[in-house]
Amino acid sequence: MSAFIDIIINPQFGYSVLRVSTPILFAALGALISDKAGVINIALEGIMLMSALTGVIFSAITGSAFFGLLMAVIVGGLVGLSLGYFSLNLKTDVILAAVAINMIALGGTIFVLFLVAGDKGISSSLPSKVLPKINIPGLENIPGIGPIFSGHNVLTYLAFLSVFLIWFFLYKTPLGLRIRAVGENEHAADSVGISVIKTRYIALVISGVLAGFGGAYMSMGYVSWFSRDMVAGRGFIALAAEAMGGATPVGSMLASLLFGFFDALSNSLQLLKIPYEFVSMLPYAATVIGLVIYTIRKTEQIRKIQERAAEAGGA
Repeated sequence: MSAFIDIIINPQFGYSVLRVSTPILFAALGALISDKAGVINIALEGIMLMSALTGVIFSAITGSAFFGLLMAVIVGGLVGLSLGYFSLNLKTDVILAAVAINMIALGGTIFVLFLVAGDKGISSSLPSKVLPKINIPGLENIPGIGPIFSGHNVLTYLAFLSVFLIWFFLYKTPLGLRIRAVGENEHAADSVGISVIKTRYIALVISGVLAGFGGAYMSMGYVSWFSRDMVAGRGFIALAAEAMGGATPVGSMLASLLFGFFDALSNSLQLLKIPYEFVSMLPYAATVIGLVIYTIRKTEQIRKIQERAAEAGGA
């Protein structure tokens, strides 16, 4: 038990929590934007995988990590746009379209990697670049705090800054208001002249861009290469984080940190010689348990609302 406590209170563990929470947070914010527009984007997993490979390829070709990031984000937006086209214009079921994108990404990234580098598992032959880390002056020298919050990849800071930016966008801008209006009541929004399809297109593109940042971080920040299925379910965990966070930016961040905690814990527990299978299941078990608790609480809230409505009707 003492060894376990030593792991938790170690500043390096706190650093690891923020590090592994970054891709989940980006994707959770992407899920939040599309959810607010009334569209469930479960293609986050595939978008992150495609963007991760894109960042590696273009950073290797150009020698620029930031150009690789730009292309990764563009690909994320384009995949979000394609999901909108299939679901909004062609009237394909959005869940089926997203599943198709995830399946294409799973096999397509391996195929493209083989065409570009001749590798089928990992992009070890590509001289890809890594996005820089930032040491915060003054903060890095504070004992206990500095090692946790300083020295992260630039995308980690951008992810947590995005929480405020997305909040401001959704609640303080006209476009954010239109997105929320379309998600809450598309017919009412349409009656006042808001284009439902256009607004949902915009939301899906933004969602794809945010997931693209998460994918780029996986291959250009978390590690320095692309490997087969490296996203490893983080897109789906992000959907759970957004739901558990009550579809709010701050709530999504806190839920992402919770899942990041268990992810970091699973990595640290390997030092205690705990069976690998048990350690590996922790992040996913935490996701399932979290969703069960969320569903129970949500069901209880709905039941109380229905009871109050019945009492008011009886009166």
